[in-house]
Amino acid sequence: MTFDLGTTAPNVVTEGRLRSLMAEGFNAEVICTSSATRKAAVWYGKWVIRAVSQDGSSERLLVLSRASADKDEVQIREFKTANGLISFLSDLGCSHANIPLKEGGRSTHTLHEGDAD
Repeated sequence: MTFDLGTTAPNVVTEGRLRSLMAEGFNAEVICTSSATRKAAVWYGKWVIRAVSQDGSSERLLVLSRASADKDEVQIREFKTANGLISFLSDLGCSHANIPLKEGGRSTHTLHEGDAD
């Protein structure tokens, strides 16, 4: 599963803005873009995150906030281990992590009262 930044670029968000949007009621949708496999105790795969409004009318793909070699290039923030994804969701204030393991799988994370505490 791939995302075309040519059609997505205006609808992107950095980590800081994702935090703000979630505080305003947006959801963080985790999408598995490459099925996960387990090696020892670590799950490897590829996941991306989108900020999605409650009514589904607005979607924004999470991108890296640091500049790339080409200043006009936007890079999708991709997570390659379940541990890294769980850590990121925890840092956002999520009290749980539901991670799809098959390509195309999706799960939604919403901040609830007391999650950011």
